Amino acid sequence: MNLAVWVERNGVRLADSTALARGENVHANWATFAARAASGAAGMRNTFGLAPGDRVAIVMANAPEYLEALFAIWHAGLVAVPVNARLHRSEIEYILDASQARLLITDEDHSADAQTLLESTSSLAHVILAPSSEWNRLTSTSPIPIVARRSEDPAWLFFTSGTTGRPKGATLTHRNLAMMVLSYYSDIGPVDPSDSILHAAPISHGSGMYGLAHIARGAATVIPESGGVDGAEVAALIQRWPGISFFAAPTMVKRLAGDPAISAADLSNLNTIIYGGAPMYLADLTKALDVFGPRLAQIYGQGESPMTITALGKADHADRSHPRWQERMQSVGAPFVGVEVRIVDEQGNAVPAGEIGEVVVRGDVVMAGYWNQPEATADALRNGWLHTGDVGSMEADGYLTLRDRSKDLIISGGMNIYPREIEEVLLGHNGVEAISVVGRPDPEWGESVVAFVVADPEQPATAEDLEQTCLDHIARYKRPKEYRFVESLPTNNYGKVLKRELRDQLLAER
Repeated sequence: MNLAVWVERNGVRLADSTALARGENVHANWATFAARAASGAAGMRNTFGLAPGDRVAIVMANAPEYLEALFAIWHAGLVAVPVNARLHRSEIEYILDASQARLLITDEDHSADAQTLLESTSSLAHVILAPSSEWNRLTSTSPIPIVARRSEDPAWLFFTSGTTGRPKGATLTHRNLAMMVLSYYSDIGPVDPSDSILHAAPISHGSGMYGLAHIARGAATVIPESGGVDGAEVAALIQRWPGISFFAAPTMVKRLAGDPAISAADLSNLNTIIYGGAPMYLADLTKALDVFGPRLAQIYGQGESPMTITALGKADHADRSHPRWQERMQSVGAPFVGVEVRIVDEQGNAVPAGEIGEVVVRGDVVMAGYWNQPEATADALRNGWLHTGDVGSMEADGYLTLRDRSKDLIISGGMNIYPREIEEVLLGHNGVEAISVVGRPDPEWGESVVAFVVADPEQPATAEDLEQTCLDHIARYKRPKEYRFVESLPTNNYGKVLKRELRDQLLAER
């Protein structure tokens, strides 16, 4: 199937109902959304000469046009490459090259970079701004029928960084995303056409993926005017739109729970807050439940198994009388009904309940592989199982607890940050002899980035030098919050840096 059928179907069945909204105002009903997707598909095929299977990248802040572009891409039989709009230009360039995207859809804020990317990226042939008069013309041309796609055809390339610092494109098929949507209904909750979803987090990531479950059922998609998380605005939109849900990083949930505008608001229209992407402290979660009531649900997933490995449902959150409630609140829940989850040892053998090992998962939601990276695919998908690289234990009652994150991943504000990427950038500075980047627990952001630096004695780098190096090469949110200059780094007998000792040092100081 082609996922674009959802919008086409709603365009007929729910023609006059709200499909897309900006703030409190309707942007498009379903008939208009469907027409613009079908016309945009025609424009991409005819104006830009794209063929089924070609990749189209989207680099945009959240906007109604983002969804128009996404479903026009699918309607035309093309493959979407949603890119984090907060990435550095060089990071975006790498993704465009890796995906061999031929068209880039972007917004005014990224227009300057887009023009230089058009010149420097080998495959990129066209750039179009949305919204713009050109976008309006493109989405007003004569429509074409939905291009047939097989369930195993790629739909979304989700680029997620690895330990080498080079992003890998998880190839998500139409079947993967359809299964993810069905999993939402089975384990998070039902969605009705009278409901709505608010995109306060980036559509390029989890928020956009779980938004598909609402689009499929004909619910309204709401984009906040601010483009971010503002307590007063969120409170107003909750009162404006019925049955509203949204996806948020734990830091966002904590911020909203402490906002006076939320505390004073009528939350009767609020349906579900889905949180995930990082651990949430029990004290913060308890406060959020006090403010929002039993409306929170947690998910654990990866780009390789989009948003769908385990879930801690609203009923779990509400059952405070359960003798293991606190332990469950610090878990990531039980497996979704559509997947199998195991904890295995280094040989791939399942371990008993309560024992620690690697989390592996299989099911129709698991990616087809990494785009044009057969070796990485073979390493991640072994014997039919996705090896997540996360370390955890499955308790006797079936709840998964993550014990550690392998590959030294740092999660700050819900964003994945990979130390190796930062280390490679900083090691490019002549004033750095050695470096190790680790995460430090942070009550506001979950974790903050700390760089332990051994400076070159002949021409030592300063913190200001390293800060500018980061600004020149990587996204701002990945920058270390502290540069700690040391004489040497702790290593084992093989010369490998012992990052755990550095993390323990930071914990001891706290």
